Amino acid sequence: MTSSEKVGGPVVIVGAGLAAVRAAEELRQSGYSGELVIVGGEPHLPYDRPPLSKEVVRGESDDTTLRPREFYDERRIDLRLGVAATGIDRGGQVLFLADGSEIAYADLIIATGLRPRRIPGLPDLSGVHVLRSVDESRALRADLRGGARALVVGAGFVGCELAASMRSLGLDVVLVEPQPAPLAAVLGAKVGALVGRMHTEEGVDVRVGVGLTALTGEGRVSGAVLSDATQLEVDVVAIGIGSVPVTGWLEGSGIDLGSDPGDGVLCDEVGRTNDPHVWAVGDVAAWRHESGGHKRIEHWSNAGDQAKILAGALTGTSDPNAPTQVPYFWSDQYGLKIQALGTVSADDDVHVIKDDGRKFVAYYSRGGALTAVVGLGSAGAVMKMRAKIAAGTPVAELLESAPA
Repeated sequence: MTSSEKVGGPVVIVGAGLAAVRAAEELRQSGYSGELVIVGGEPHLPYDRPPLSKEVVRGESDDTTLRPREFYDERRIDLRLGVAATGIDRGGQVLFLADGSEIAYADLIIATGLRPRRIPGLPDLSGVHVLRSVDESRALRADLRGGARALVVGAGFVGCELAASMRSLGLDVVLVEPQPAPLAAVLGAKVGALVGRMHTEEGVDVRVGVGLTALTGEGRVSGAVLSDATQLEVDVVAIGIGSVPVTGWLEGSGIDLGSDPGDGVLCDEVGRTNDPHVWAVGDVAAWRHESGGHKRIEHWSNAGDQAKILAGALTGTSDPNAPTQVPYFWSDQYGLKIQALGTVSADDDVHVIKDDGRKFVAYYSRGGALTAVVGLGSAGAVMKMRAKIAAGTPVAELLESAPA
C-alpha cells in the first residue's frame, strides 16, 4: 500500500472542526491522493471555535469559517455535513450515519472534539446558555445588552473570556468558580489568582470556592442561588464548567475509550487506536504521553501538531528527525494575551519571576526541570523559552538569571 492510495475505501474523518480540517490538509500534503471524506453533525462549513467566546459573542465577527468551500473542492475533500456519526463496524470497516447511510472506510480518523458539561436539574429557561457552537454563541450575543446582570458559571478559559467579553459590552458580571482561583485547575491557584486579580480590576465580581445551585424565573431566568446560599438577580447566565470528549457514538465498538467519560479515545504516540485502521486527533484524542500514560490536550495549536504526526504515520511519510513539539496555547482577555508554552500542570512547582501588578511571567517546574512558562502580556518572555523547555533545563539555573 502506497502513501497515495488506501485499499478498500476512502480515508474518512469524523468531525468537522479544526482537527478534522488540519488532518485533511496534512494528508494531502503527505502525498495521499485517494478519496477523502469529512463527516460533521453541524450544517456549517468547518469553523474555528476560539472566537465564539470573544469576537462572535461581542458582535465583532459573525463568520469564523476555517476554509471556503473552494478549498475542499480543489483538494477533492468530500464534505458530508449536517449528519452525525452513530457507530462503526470495525470488522467490515463501515461508518454508520444518523440518516441511515453508511460509508466504507480504509482508515477512519476520529476528530469529534468535545461537548460542554451541563449542570443537572436546572430548569429550562431562556437566557441560560452553554457555549460550544456558533449558533449558541449567536444566541448568547442576542441576550447581551449594556447594563444587564450576567452570571458566568465556571472560570476556565471559556468562562474567563466570556466574562471579559461581557464587561467590554457594559454588563455587570459575576464570575463564580468552585476552585480557589480562576483557571486554578489548569494553571494552579497561584497563577490563577493573578488572572483573577485582572478580572477584579476590570470590574468583574469574582467569587471563588462557590458554584451554582439553582436558577429561578418564569420562562426566563431572573435569579440564581449559589452554593453558599447567596441569591443573585440575573438577566443572563452563561455556563462554562468544562467539556467531555464526544465518544458516545463509539460505545460498544471495541475502540479503547478508557475507564472514565473524560478519558477520550486512547491512542499511541502517533494517534493510532487499538484498531490499526482507526485513529484519533485533537481534543477527543488521548495520545500516549512520554511518561507512559495517556493525555488529552485541549488546545488549538495541538490539533495541527497532532494532525501532521498522524498524517505522516498513516501515509508512511513521517520525518524521524522532526523536532520535538512544545505545546502552546493562549487566551485573549481585556486586550492582553495569556500565553502558556510547554506542558502546564496545576501540580507543578510555580515560580513567579515577574509581576508588575498586571502583567506577569511564571516558570513551572517538575523534579527541578523547567516544564512550562506562562505569561500575561509578556509574549517575548514566554516564547523565547521554547528551547529551554524542550531541553528540560534546570529551573534553578533560570531563576538565578531571572530579573529581580
